[in-house]
Amino acid sequence: MNKDNPWKILESQKIYDNNWISLTEHQVINPAGGKGIYGEVHFKNIAIGIIPLDAAYNTWLVGQYRFPIKAYSWEIPEGGGPLNIHPEEGARRELPEETGLSAGRLTEIQRMHLSNSVSDELAIIYVAQDLQMGMASPEETEELAIRKLPFEEAFQLVLDGTITDSMSVAGILKTKLLIQEGKI
Repeated sequence: MNKDNPWKILESQKIYDNNWISLTEHQVINPAGGKGIYGEVHFKNIAIGIIPLDAAYNTWLVGQYRFPIKAYSWEIPEGGGPLNIHPEEGARRELPEETGLSAGRLTEIQRMHLSNSVSDELAIIYVAQDLQMGMASPEETEELAIRKLPFEEAFQLVLDGTITDSMSVAGILKTKLLIQEGKI
């Protein structure tokens, strides 16, 4: 299988830029030889997700209204971590910010690209254990509900389609496998 880039870029123009993303429109020759455009979203942070798991296999979900999908969403705690800081440091900041929990131990379980047909956004998911409870301090853009539930119930919410956030789905499914294998 040819792993070389079959796309030829003729011209590129950045058409949008803010603190979180930039959007570049490329004039291209596609793999079939036709001219076209390709929009590329560059993310300026790493997406970080955390699955808190206590000794009794309870977890915490965060509920919030998600502007782009115009719907309420139950998710694992997640947020953006600056590219110039180690992702684990971002996870240690994000978990207490959203839930009030802090973790004695974080284990990276998954790396994934969230929408690689249009963006370069990298996601890293951790399982947080040895938890201590504190006070949540969400950002001003977040109006969060926090829900503690048995991990098995969170798994069922993925299976029945209630949880649709990609990081949450992937992280919960991977955690379920790791629990079954006795690795967590």
